Amino acid sequence: MKFPVEYYIAQKYLLAKRKQTFISIITFISVLGVTIGVTALIIVLAVMNGFEKELKDRILGATAHIHVTSLDGTLPEPFKLAERLRKTQGVAAASPYVFSQMMISSGGGSTGGVLRGVDPSTVGQVTRLSKDVRVGSLDDLTRKAEGGLPGVILGKELAGNLGAGVGELVEILVPGGNMTPLGAFPRSERFKVVGIFESGMYEYDATFAYISFDEASRMLGTGGRASGIELRVGDIYQAAAISTRIRSELGYPYWAKDWMQSNRNLFSALKLEKVVMFIILALIVMVAAFNIISTLIMIVMEKNKDIGILMAMGATRRTIRRIFALEGLFIGIVGTVAGTALGGILCLLLRKYKFIHLPNDVYYITTLPVSFDPAILLLVGGSSVLICFLATLYPSRQASMIDPAEAIRYE
Repeated sequence: MKFPVEYYIAQKYLLAKRKQTFISIITFISVLGVTIGVTALIIVLAVMNGFEKELKDRILGATAHIHVTSLDGTLPEPFKLAERLRKTQGVAAASPYVFSQMMISSGGGSTGGVLRGVDPSTVGQVTRLSKDVRVGSLDDLTRKAEGGLPGVILGKELAGNLGAGVGELVEILVPGGNMTPLGAFPRSERFKVVGIFESGMYEYDATFAYISFDEASRMLGTGGRASGIELRVGDIYQAAAISTRIRSELGYPYWAKDWMQSNRNLFSALKLEKVVMFIILALIVMVAAFNIISTLIMIVMEKNKDIGILMAMGATRRTIRRIFALEGLFIGIVGTVAGTALGGILCLLLRKYKFIHLPNDVYYITTLPVSFDPAILLLVGGSSVLICFLATLYPSRQASMIDPAEAIRYE
């Protein structure tokens, strides 16, 4: 394959002779700068994508795609309404639930949390709770323990904080239970721990406790009314349209909220953080681009006489610009390819071996997540090469402005 003459001249200038080793060292430093910048960009963007994907998967696993409730916070005849909602286009499953704040205690301590009454026969269809239960099963919620005590399934962290294992007793206190002459008095009942679940999200594992829907309705005195109905849809990205359709069909006072609305602040913050990190790390590539500028300027100064001879032999100013633009592109492309390869390898290692661990009481997840998307390579690679090309414009223009007569006057 034949290349234009500018290619061969640019290649020769970059591969300096022994007496011009300083130029080749500067070239190597420029390539290394681009490589480091591209590697950092790829790893950071892959980790940010991993955080977003991991959070999305875990949030959607622990909660439903759509929550249907009413403006007063309760739903009459929830099972009939759930059956009606299952017939809505795009809805795959529905399950009613009861929700309340609670105080839970055992012999090992006490803490606040969230009490959820669920229908064991349908909740596994809208969330992955049935898969997250590590000890016991959801069916145990409907079976009375010895002594007629109802069962409860605790989050792993919540059980650890209470020092309560399977088979042990806990006492749950909920607000607004019994009416007395002094007003509403909290109601408390004893439960037997029949299971432990682990969703992988500390916030849920440290606060959630599940009991059966009937037991929660009796304890809270709701008379069979539900706090809401959880829905699972076939396409999570159609959840917003489906929730709008449900609001339109049910009318006042019902309300439907999809998972994107519920977690909008979290995902908006992640998206903004990803954009900011891209801009900040792109500055690393820009620093490398300044190295390219300095390298090309030094080569122009070194090859001043060569440029004059080339122009005297018929080379146009456009040809000279191309030579030095190609030199900068060589540096940018080599650095980009090396950085892409290195960043890709490090991402694959991070994803496979998960050797960076995170404190689960600070982050939602325990290991550094990585989502390797080919679009990241295209975005970073294209941006890097573009920055490097822009860095060649000034030195190549200066090279083309050399006066050949002045350059070779004393030759």
